[in-house]
Amino acid sequence: MFVHPEFDPIAISIGPLAIRWYGLMYLLAFLAFIMLAKRRLHMFPAIKLADVDNMLTWAVLGVILGGRLGYVIFYKPDYYLSNPMEILAIWEGGMSFHGGFLGVLLVCFIYGRFKGWKFFDVMDFVAPAVPVGLALGRLGNFINGELWGRPTEGWWGVVFPQAGDALARHPSQLYQMSLEGIALFVGLWWFASKPRARAAVSAWFLIGYGTARFIVEFAREPDRFLGTLSLGLSMGQWLCVPMIVGGFALLAWSRNKPTGLETMTAQLKNSKS
Repeated sequence: MFVHPEFDPIAISIGPLAIRWYGLMYLLAFLAFIMLAKRRLHMFPAIKLADVDNMLTWAVLGVILGGRLGYVIFYKPDYYLSNPMEILAIWEGGMSFHGGFLGVLLVCFIYGRFKGWKFFDVMDFVAPAVPVGLALGRLGNFINGELWGRPTEGWWGVVFPQAGDALARHPSQLYQMSLEGIALFVGLWWFASKPRARAAVSAWFLIGYGTARFIVEFAREPDRFLGTLSLGLSMGQWLCVPMIVGGFALLAWSRNKPTGLETMTAQLKNSKS
């Protein structure tokens, strides 16, 4: 059993400037996305380096707005309906991965339409570069001592003083970092290293993330203001169900579809003719 050391929330302090651990993880996640996306440009000839920067800029907005609105709608609709001005109080916490994910989907759809690209070509390009950022985000959760797990008698249990008790709990943040981040990255990066049918990479991202999150939620403490919902599942698990189902449906749809390399090469030829 270990006791969480309650790290100083400030990672770097330079005079009046203070960078918190979670903010630092976001910064590293965005940098990781840029570096990984650059390595995939050769498979998507219509996408240029400037497009990576532009997509990231808009994706940041999608993550923030989508993540916040997702939390408001999925987790505390009644509270925020009664206190609408607090929707803007992002600094008080309250972000939803699934909301942020929807925000990024919308951004990619709009940017793809603007550039004349197929939506799933854009998503297949983006998806393998995302899991490293997810892993860094979960590491930030662990450093902050938030989103802790359910009680456990295992020797690996961690006491989170932030939970307000002395119970040893699953370090579910690290489970999520390992499965949703590292394992998903390794598997998806390998799968996407060769040209695949359009939407197949996106489908496996949905299946991989949804399944990993669904499993880890059994070890993660449900939000205290919600508890568990129907069938004893958490809100996070219910939000993963459509991801998994949609992923398998998308995988079936992708059969015999051309690859992103083929479609974007054709687009380039058409634009030059």
